[in-house]
Amino acid sequence: MPQATSEVAPADPAPAPPAHAHSTGIDFVTTLFVFMLASFIGMGVIRRVSRLLHTPLMSLTNAISAIAVVGAIIVAGGKDYPIWIRVMGAVALFASMTNIVSGFLITDRMLKMFKDKANEKSAAQTSKVAEHAAGGKA
Repeated sequence: MPQATSEVAPADPAPAPPAHAHSTGIDFVTTLFVFMLASFIGMGVIRRVSRLLHTPLMSLTNAISAIAVVGAIIVAGGKDYPIWIRVMGAVALFASMTNIVSGFLITDRMLKMFKDKANEKSAAQTSKVAEHAAGGKA
C-alpha cells in the first residue's frame, strides 16, 4: 500500500504590483480641479497688480519659467521616458522659452518707457534752471 505524504508544496509568493500602478491616491479629476482653481486665482491676482509692480512680477515669472525650462530639458532629452512624455517635455520647453523671451521684451519696453519719461523730466528741469540763470544775469 502506498503511503500518503503529508508534504505540501510551497505556495507561490504574492505577485508584485504592476510598475504602472499609481502610488498616490490623486486622480485626474482632482488634478484638473486644482489646475483650474490655480488658473483662476492666478488670473485674479495678475489683473489686480498695479503697473508699477508689473516689471518685478515679470522678473519673478521669468525665474519660475527658467526652472520649468530645466525640467523640460531633462524630460525632453531623457531616453528612459516614453515618446509622448518626451513630446510633452518639448512642448513645455517651447512654452517656457516663449514666456521667458516675451517677458524680457515686455520688461525692456516698460523700462524704456520709464527712462524716456525720466529723461524728458530732467531735460525740462535743466532748461528751466538755464532760463532762470540767464534771466537773473540780465
